Amino acid sequence: MANQTDEKKGKGTVFVKSEHCKGCSYCIDFCPTGAIGFSKEFNQKGYHFPVPVQAEKCTGCDLCGLYCPDFAIFGVRYKDLEEMRLKQA
Repeated sequence: MANQTDEKKGKGTVFVKSEHCKGCSYCIDFCPTGAIGFSKEFNQKGYHFPVPVQAEKCTGCDLCGLYCPDFAIFGVRYKDLEEMRLKQA
């Protein structure tokens, strides 16, 4: 059973290329946990881009990335991120 610290941290995170986003909201609409939402800021194209709003809920499932038509966002599980870092070292 996970302790409270692990639950608060979440299981994954998202990376956003804000300059590629056109504000379609697919990533937000299809996020199963509601972990991402629109930023209050605008990108260079004049669109609000996604940001983690409840990062502790992110599972890193990458549904956001699968639905993004502009490849502006992707999710990664922390365990996979750590494996990638270890391979590069």
